[in-house]
Amino acid sequence: MLVIPAIDLKEGKCVRLEQGLMTKDTVFNDDPPAQALQWQRQGAELLHIVDLDGAFAGEPRNKSAIEGIIKAIDIPAQLGGGIRDLATIEAYLALGLSRVIIGTAAQRNPELVREACAKFPGRIVVGIDAKDGLVAVQGWAEVTGITAVDLARKFEDCGVAAIIYTDISRDGMLQGPNLKATQALAEAVAIPVIASGGVSSLKDIEDLMAIEGSGVAGVITGKAVYTGAIDLARAIAITKGRS
Repeated sequence: MLVIPAIDLKEGKCVRLEQGLMTKDTVFNDDPPAQALQWQRQGAELLHIVDLDGAFAGEPRNKSAIEGIIKAIDIPAQLGGGIRDLATIEAYLALGLSRVIIGTAAQRNPELVREACAKFPGRIVVGIDAKDGLVAVQGWAEVTGITAVDLARKFEDCGVAAIIYTDISRDGMLQGPNLKATQALAEAVAIPVIASGGVSSLKDIEDLMAIEGSGVAGVITGKAVYTGAIDLARAIAITKGRS
């Protein structure tokens, strides 16, 4: 199971939000490339980037910071936030990103996911953010009537590389991941699931490892690795059986 550190970008800085609220942000680093390099040096094999401004605006907003991150690191990176069309996907992949994450558009325009997977096989990830089991979109500002499982099942046959499942109520709160919902989603589809939201301790990592057999292929951690609640290098060592 991969431990994937996150860099959430707001106005060119690394921040973390509480429950997805842009007004509840904490700046952890004003130099995103330096932060990315730090995660790489601690053993990260994949970096997770979110363009928060883009997620709310519906279009890319932190391009210079994203370019700087990609140039600074040697490991693969995936990015989500404000990706609504094929042209944006193509432009981001051309920058050097390994994968792009389609979130809001996956719910509103499932055909985009199919087209993107056909054009860029193995490089498209679907981001499903949920509140009380229901999918939330537009930077989590709008909760829909579709369940996370029903949305995920729409993409079973089109070659999605992974699904990132985030429980909004847990995100940035350091209360632990929603293991039950994560496992239910992973068991409902054949697509690998990456857990996100609320991971706050090495025990949370171990708890997710216990349901790895359900199809949980990775875990994204943000606030916990910034505050030191999780030592990234140690978390990675645990998942590799080195401790």
